[in-house]
Amino acid sequence: MNIQGLDYNTQREQLVMPEYGREVQNMVDICGKLDTKAMRQSCAEAIVTIMERMFPQNHEDVNYKQKLWDHLAIMSDFKLDIDWPYDISQANKILAKPQPMEYPMTKISVRHYGHIMAEVFERLKTMAPGEERDALTKLAANQMKLSLMMWSHGSCDDEKVASDLAKYTDGKIQLDLNTFVFNKIMENEPVGNNRNNNNRNGNNSSSNNGNNNNKRRRR
Repeated sequence: MNIQGLDYNTQREQLVMPEYGREVQNMVDICGKLDTKAMRQSCAEAIVTIMERMFPQNHEDVNYKQKLWDHLAIMSDFKLDIDWPYDISQANKILAKPQPMEYPMTKISVRHYGHIMAEVFERLKTMAPGEERDALTKLAANQMKLSLMMWSHGSCDDEKVASDLAKYTDGKIQLDLNTFVFNKIMENEPVGNNRNNNNRNGNNSSSNNGNNNNKRRRR
C-alpha cells in the first residue's frame, strides 16, 4: 500500500546517531543549508542545547560538552561550516567498534564439569606425585562433587567422583575414599537449581499465607 505523504522508517535514510532521533538529524541537515555562517553558528548552538537537554544525566561526565559537539560533527558528516568551539578532529573515534573477541570453540568432553576442570584433568595427568598434586586433587574432587550436586539436583555419590577422577586422568589419580575427606557441604545450603526452587517455594508459601490471612479477616 502506497499512501502519499506517508512513509516508514525502513524507507528513510539510516540515522548516524539514532539516540538523538530523526528530528534532531533533520535540524542538523537544515542547519547545513542555511545561507550565512552566523545563522549556521546560532542554529548549531541551539541544536547542541537541545541535545544536552535530552540527556541531562550526562552533565557529570568528563568533557560532556566536547562529546556533544563531536556528535554534531558526526551527524553533519563534518560538512557544517561553523566556528567549532572544540577540536572535532578525533570525533570519529566515537564510532569506532572494538575488535570482536574470539569465542573458544574447543570441544569439552565433560560438559557437566566444565572447560576449566577439563584442563585440571590434563594437568593432573602430567604431575609427579607429591604435595602439589595432592592439593590439586583435593580441589578437583570437591569441585566435581559440587558440580554433580548442581546437575543432579542436590544429590551425588562420592564413588562417582572417584570413578570420574580416575577416568578423566587416565587412571593417574586414584581417590581412596577410605582416607579422603570431602569438604563439608551444609545440608540446607541451596545448590544450583535447588536455589531457584527454594525461592519459588518461599514466594508461594508467602502468597498462600497472605491469602489465608485475608480469608480469616473476611470471616
